[in-house]
Amino acid sequence: MSNFISSFPLAQFSERLSLDRIRTDVGSLQSSISKLRPPQEFFDVRRVSKPANFGEVQSRVSYNLGYFSANYLAIVSILSIYALVTNLLLLFVILLVGGGVIGISRLGGNDLVLPFTRLTTSQLYTGLFVVAVPLGFLASPISTMMWLIGSSGVAVFGHASFMEKPIETVFEEEV
Repeated sequence: MSNFISSFPLAQFSERLSLDRIRTDVGSLQSSISKLRPPQEFFDVRRVSKPANFGEVQSRVSYNLGYFSANYLAIVSILSIYALVTNLLLLFVILLVGGGVIGISRLGGNDLVLPFTRLTTSQLYTGLFVVAVPLGFLASPISTMMWLIGSSGVAVFGHASFMEKPIETVFEEEV
């Protein structure tokens, strides 16, 4: 049983939190933030119009998804945070599982010795599983994900399909 726990990917979670990996992730986050378009350009109401046909919708969406990708990522991130803040039980379950896995992995495979008992890592993972699964079902993560997918899709594809491409790109396509 201990071989199963040691080969379990959650036990390696703390190893993945190395300082070099965090620096790399922060660097990629900074490059994404630098690609953000200004709000004046993103919310330019003069460029909003109804597309004439489906071909124009496809053209607008393909252009705007590339051009405003960092802005769309920010919108999806904000909606994700909103979904977690409005579903506090799901947020609690995520923090409980994350904290439990980190706490158990910090034991380094040793038993947790309490004044009244001794608990092995497999018992700790089982206890975390027994508590987290029923709470996870009560937190309704599937409906939260469906809401997040739907609201993100409407916001991103709605903006991408109604926002016209700049005039300069129209001339570049015809040449």
